[in-house]
Amino acid sequence: MIGILGGMGTQAGLDFCSKLAKINRGKADQKYPLFVLYNKSNIPDRKQNLKKYNKILKSLEDGCKFLQQNKCRFISIPCNTAHYWYKDLKRKIKIPILNMPELVFQNASNNLKKNSKIGLLATETTIKTKIYARYFKDKFELLIPSKKIQINNVNKSIKFVKMGRTKEAEKALRPAIEYLLKENCKKIILGCTELPIAVFAYKSFKKAKLSKTFLDPNLILAEASMRKYKNR
Repeated sequence: MIGILGGMGTQAGLDFCSKLAKINRGKADQKYPLFVLYNKSNIPDRKQNLKKYNKILKSLEDGCKFLQQNKCRFISIPCNTAHYWYKDLKRKIKIPILNMPELVFQNASNNLKKNSKIGLLATETTIKTKIYARYFKDKFELLIPSKKIQINNVNKSIKFVKMGRTKEAEKALRPAIEYLLKENCKKIILGCTELPIAVFAYKSFKKAKLSKTFLDPNLILAEASMRKYKNR
């Protein structure tokens, strides 16, 4: 059984579950994966409480232990920023925890040439803590938007998704995408799990899956979760 630690935010956790389902679309009910979604929405805000490292770690640990106690074989966390706590969290939990940024790096390594430019759209905290940079820095050139675009477009888009204002989120994000494409990025990582919702909400799953522009960490994590689930 797959354990999913969600609630960071709720829409992102549901998007992950939706992708698990869509990967298996067309199969009999019994062929879909068994999973438990713990929508632990009371985890302290990762952006606002970065200095309260242990407080957030304890909340993440409690969520993972709940999934562990409910007979999950491994855990997927559909939140990029939460992976800042990954190493310490992994030490405290007995079952495996998939590493989203590492999986995105593996995907990029399999599909892009060395030293390719890759754009990163993410929360300021994800950028600041180098959650992606630590994997990508030696093989790729990782680009981020200007501070102005980050504040006026990326942050705003994430906020709109959390408010359920998806069309406004997509519109707000466009200048950030255009900026990275003009910088000749071969791919753009949607490094906050709200952002794939902004980009793909009104597109088919097939188009999202075959996108030549974006790397969707939530989709990559869902595909990795299914591979691990099948290898039981």
